[in-house]
Amino acid sequence: MGNSSATDDGGLLAGRGPESLGAGGGLGGAGLAALVGGVLLIGMVLAGNSLVCVSVASERTLQTPTNYFIVSLAAADLLLAVLVLPLFVYSEVQGGVWLLSPRLCDTLMAMDVLLCTASIFNLCAISVDRFVAVTVPLRYNQQGQCQLLLIAATWLLSAAVAAPVVCGLNDVPGRDPAVCCLEDRDYVVYSSVCSFFLPCPLMLLLYWATFRGLRRWEVARHTKLHSRAPRRPSGPGPPVSSSTQGPFFPDCPPPSPSLRTSPSDSSRPESDLCQRPCNPGCLLPDAALPQPSAPSSRRRVAKITGRERKAMRVLPVVVGAFLMCWTPFFVVHITRALCPACFVSPRLVSAVTWLGYVNSALNPIIYTVFNAEFRSVFRKTLRLRC
Repeated sequence: MGNSSATDDGGLLAGRGPESLGAGGGLGGAGLAALVGGVLLIGMVLAGNSLVCVSVASERTLQTPTNYFIVSLAAADLLLAVLVLPLFVYSEVQGGVWLLSPRLCDTLMAMDVLLCTASIFNLCAISVDRFVAVTVPLRYNQQGQCQLLLIAATWLLSAAVAAPVVCGLNDVPGRDPAVCCLEDRDYVVYSSVCSFFLPCPLMLLLYWATFRGLRRWEVARHTKLHSRAPRRPSGPGPPVSSSTQGPFFPDCPPPSPSLRTSPSDSSRPESDLCQRPCNPGCLLPDAALPQPSAPSSRRRVAKITGRERKAMRVLPVVVGAFLMCWTPFFVVHITRALCPACFVSPRLVSAVTWLGYVNSALNPIIYTVFNAEFRSVFRKTLRLRC
């Protein structure tokens, strides 16, 4: 959310000005480290998130509603690597001095706010999707295009949060052209609350409710399966008829092979056979037969639930990594806005900004480690590309 490195009177995401450049500017020690680290980070973000998008697009098993949100999250990280990180690294190499046009700085700030907010809103949308999938599974199965609409809403809301910067919010009198920053402190508080401090507690609350509903569903399913288990008679008795023979009327013995294969019986009309009590050839009507669709529907629901459980294993790790990477930045960010007199070390601001951007490279690694489906598809995709 900006390449800020020092507090000043004019800006919140303030870059280091010429007075603080010192010996670390240009391609000195700090500049060279920023250049090498930036190139490695951009390469990892591009490679990992491109692999996620290609894998989901080429493998049908990965084309699930949850993975559509993951592709949207990967797209935000890819745009960050293309539109934001190069300019951020360039500014860091220059020691925090902005040598380009102020208009380009405003575009950089707007894209930074947009893409960071889109990442958080996509994670929020995933939590909403998981909550609906676990608590209202039947309605979730009938949703259709709701996931795509939710993804579109996340990007529209993110654009609304970033729009004031594009509309000239940074055009303030006395602006320092050597510093690329967000100039309005009220907007810094507004964007931080909308982008992080409101959606993150909501996301955690939804995940708590989702895991609670999933636990209840598992207990209910376990109880239901045990109650439906057939009981075998403990004492001596006639053997239970095979399911292939079909259901018969109560107290009727199963048909003998000779009677069932008798030509005379097979030539009689079915109604005539059923007129005799306990006729072995008289089966229950079709309405009383067990419907074959019921087991298949149960298997389908169980399969979907199993996929949801697999998705639930990796998504909390993604959310946890995001919070660990971005919480320090937003805490420092809003502290500087609410307390202009508080001194914040430029090195701390630079470190938390780098940590936030590192999160864009972590998600593909998390998918590889914690999701077997992604891991196998990644291997297949890499073999095809090589």
